[in-house]
Amino acid sequence: MNNDNTLLRRGLLLEYVTFGWNVVGTVIVIAAAIAAHSVALAGFALDSLVEIGASTVVIWQLRGIQNHREQIALRFISVSFFALAIYILAQSAHTVWLRAHPSTSPLGIVWLTLTFAAMLALAAGKHTTGTKLNNQVLKTEAKVTLVDAYLAGSVLLSLALNAAFGWWWADPLAGLVIVFYGLLEGYHAWSEANAA
Repeated sequence: MNNDNTLLRRGLLLEYVTFGWNVVGTVIVIAAAIAAHSVALAGFALDSLVEIGASTVVIWQLRGIQNHREQIALRFISVSFFALAIYILAQSAHTVWLRAHPSTSPLGIVWLTLTFAAMLALAAGKHTTGTKLNNQVLKTEAKVTLVDAYLAGSVLLSLALNAAFGWWWADPLAGLVIVFYGLLEGYHAWSEANAA
């Protein structure tokens, strides 16, 4: 039982760090997205909001683990991902239609590099802790955090391609990567909720 309490505290700490990182990151990325007129950065900022919501739900679930909150938590995570995917799909299509060329974003590049590394470390910690606790919500949210790392990497690549070669279309293309992962993880979380 003492080991479970230690693991529970570790899980909560990982979620609080993720929450704090994403709150700060959302402000930075929104500022960078507005300055660069970047769909990919705007999409990543929205993904950060989903991650904030997911962390909040996991904290809520971990604090009331005995109250059977797992199914509600997983459904909330799922719906958040579906909403993100729909928005980014519409925004990417709009950008391609208008052929809007985003500016370069040094701030976005620096923040996404840091986020890529931080989210990989947090995802690994959550997966290990969730597995030891046998907590499906924490393990599912570890996947959300891993997707956040991959998305940071794809948006980082699009920003680098735009900065180096002027490939404006890399920006909405990175947005479509977010759509794909949003739908995939939304479906996965919904399936986990039905199995709970």
